[in-house]
Amino acid sequence: MSQPHTDNLESKCAGFVTDALERLGINDEMRHVLISPFREIKLELPMRMDDGSLRLFHGFRVQHNHSRGPFKGGLRYHPDVDLDHFRALASAMTWKCALADIPFGGGKGGINCDPRGMSRVERETLTKQFTERISPIIGPDRDVMAPDMGTGPHEMAWIFEEYSQDYGHEPAIVTGKPVELGGSAGRLAATGRGVALAARWAAETHDIDLKRARVAIQGFGNVARNAARLLAEDGASVVAVSGKPGGLLDQDGLDISALHSATEDREHPPSVTELDVEAERISNDDLLKLDVDILIPAAISDVINEDNAGDLRAKLIVEGANLPTTSEGAAVLEERGIPVVPDLLANAGGVIVSYLEWVQNRQRYRWDASRVKDELNAFLKTAWKTVLKRARDENISYRQSAYATAVERVRDAIELRGF
Repeated sequence: MSQPHTDNLESKCAGFVTDALERLGINDEMRHVLISPFREIKLELPMRMDDGSLRLFHGFRVQHNHSRGPFKGGLRYHPDVDLDHFRALASAMTWKCALADIPFGGGKGGINCDPRGMSRVERETLTKQFTERISPIIGPDRDVMAPDMGTGPHEMAWIFEEYSQDYGHEPAIVTGKPVELGGSAGRLAATGRGVALAARWAAETHDIDLKRARVAIQGFGNVARNAARLLAEDGASVVAVSGKPGGLLDQDGLDISALHSATEDREHPPSVTELDVEAERISNDDLLKLDVDILIPAAISDVINEDNAGDLRAKLIVEGANLPTTSEGAAVLEERGIPVVPDLLANAGGVIVSYLEWVQNRQRYRWDASRVKDELNAFLKTAWKTVLKRARDENISYRQSAYATAVERVRDAIELRGF
């Protein structure tokens, strides 16, 4: 499993926020309120394993800001997660929700376990124990969790079940559930769809013909796989994708449909490098430096930094992963004039459709897939237009525009509500 790269996540996110705070002229007192998490929790989770041994896990939840609505954010299972990691990701969720203009604040959490080394029974037991311990501070109007690295619809279903034992039938406690239990049509592909939409609009803005565009995508998990599929359907040539430990390159374009079929609908899909594909094997570092029209880092954080940003040759970068670019790397790209659609906007499709799922659950009603797609398109297009206008009006980057807009909206909500 890829490492979550916990080091520097908090400082990296804070660097982007600090730039926005300074740009908006926000005073020190309000800065502290905007940056500091509302609540941080660490839970002890002892569990008897299938082999009879006793193991101690720790669960975490950081609730960053709820001035615009309930906390919202993923549940991540990985052996190296900690509070510092979740502080950064919870903060990023606050700004992402604000930019998308949906009524949520930011939260993030998880458990320091390796789900790949656990049985289904062990994962279910651990998930339900975590839910029982954290239940007093979560709820449809308090904190709504969703899948993240190492979790999926199964974990959301288990949280739903455990929470319902004490609080009654309440599917809106989580999003990203199986459709059979109140999940939304289109949720699984939503983040990748959002990335593809953002790439399409940015390409049009920068005079890149998508039907002739060459695209490299770092990653081939859920986000990257769906983004690749949709961009290929738009006519783009996806020449490279990657997994662990490396990637595939075909200068004439990979068969994305075949790769998608070989890796979808599996609990533990194979890496693309394990597939029998006629393509050149390359490293993830080489993929980032390919001469392409559009580069989409859609795997892990911190992959574009001051050491390699000067070597990137893409005409446009669309961030599919959370925080894939350090503040130092972003400065290099800005200086070089390479436009970057930031993760705050590009991968907001997932949380937007999570909001749509939450709305459907609260209404006890279900929309069809076409309506969900239309709603996602509308929310994301409005956010893109807002970012584009501010960037042009103030002569700043898309990232600076996105963070300034998001921070401004959260500040305004805090001031209107009072303390």
